[in-house]
Amino acid sequence: MASYAMEDFVGNGVLKGQLPKLLEEGWDDVPTLKIMNAEDMDAINMTQQQKDALEIRSYLHDRALMQYANIFEASGKSLPELLNLSTGDLSSQFGMKRGHMARFKDRTSACSDPMPKSDTLTARNNSSIPSRNNSIYKSYTSVKSTKMQSVRSSLSRTGANKSLEQSLADFKIKDGYTFKGIVAAGPAVPRVCGCVQAPPVNEKVAPYSAIQNISIQKLTPEYKIGMERLVKTKTPPMKALELWRERPAVLLCIRRPGCIMCRAEAHQVYAKKPIFDALGIQLFAVLHEYMESEVKDFWPRYWGGVVVYDQGMEFFKALGGGKLLKDKFLSGFLLNPRAIANYKRARTLGVEQNFKGEGEIKGGLFIVGRGRSGIAYQFIERNFGDWAPLAEVIEICTQLQDQQRDQSETIKTSQE
Repeated sequence: MASYAMEDFVGNGVLKGQLPKLLEEGWDDVPTLKIMNAEDMDAINMTQQQKDALEIRSYLHDRALMQYANIFEASGKSLPELLNLSTGDLSSQFGMKRGHMARFKDRTSACSDPMPKSDTLTARNNSSIPSRNNSIYKSYTSVKSTKMQSVRSSLSRTGANKSLEQSLADFKIKDGYTFKGIVAAGPAVPRVCGCVQAPPVNEKVAPYSAIQNISIQKLTPEYKIGMERLVKTKTPPMKALELWRERPAVLLCIRRPGCIMCRAEAHQVYAKKPIFDALGIQLFAVLHEYMESEVKDFWPRYWGGVVVYDQGMEFFKALGGGKLLKDKFLSGFLLNPRAIANYKRARTLGVEQNFKGEGEIKGGLFIVGRGRSGIAYQFIERNFGDWAPLAEVIEICTQLQDQQRDQSETIKTSQE
């Protein structure tokens, strides 16, 4: 899977000399750089060669084929010219493998986050719908298409380009969609013909009081060009509520940073950083175990956002209703068909893995509103490798932006 380190993305080609200018103009991370349009490129006086290089590298990054970036760029060919080459030419001129050719030639799909076929949209019972006391929303069950219009207007105000608007439109929730909410995969599937029972899951959203005073430490900053790969020392402990005091936050609770499925999910979430930026949402990865070598391998290759350390595992306990949600490797993975499907999904994305660290504690995801407004959304990893549906995550973040803007307009009106 392609790295989010800017130095890895630009390589040693013609874009390397543009790094200072990119940093100056705010194009300082890979997801944001990839949404540059022709007008943006002209504004910083990119040459045609640099434009072609960025187009090639963005295309290859989406398809986890960055190993060919330098040789493609050195050929002097544009992306359309490369795509029109025969498989024989790709093999003889660039040494491209046959399986990679199929991925390269497929112009319609990138290495995104396909859901396993077993993940169907099932209605959730009322216990999975958070009450207003611990959520910003009254209900997840009715979503209107007009909610995306405000985001598009926001994107136009901030100068974001059409590719970002299109990316956001791809995640538009349709009317009648039933949110999966707490558990993406629905009820647990039978294991060994029902002889092995899945661990029980608390299907109620955690109370805000369970997370606001959690003691955490920042391990990394948000990645930008030229930044050192890792903060030398952990920052002093702080309360978690400081993370979302000013802006809403997505907190991705990672089961194990070396896990292939955890890395793949983190990579897919961070790929949508321009959308989260436009919505005013911060991104944090939460670890329950600190191993410096693992953090270095994880950040910024798979995740360029801030990484925090939850030594007391309190976020993970909150996901489990007050206790850690755990599963065994044999029963929870080898004998669980849904976990196996999740593993195969991650493998198709070309993610490397290792087996360092504790891997039985389940993770998940929180979306927390600004200040003390509460938990807007919670997702639990019932099966190893379950991912929070990105469409749901982005929709809830859109609602947060709507609410925040409405509150601002109300305050402004009252002051007038």
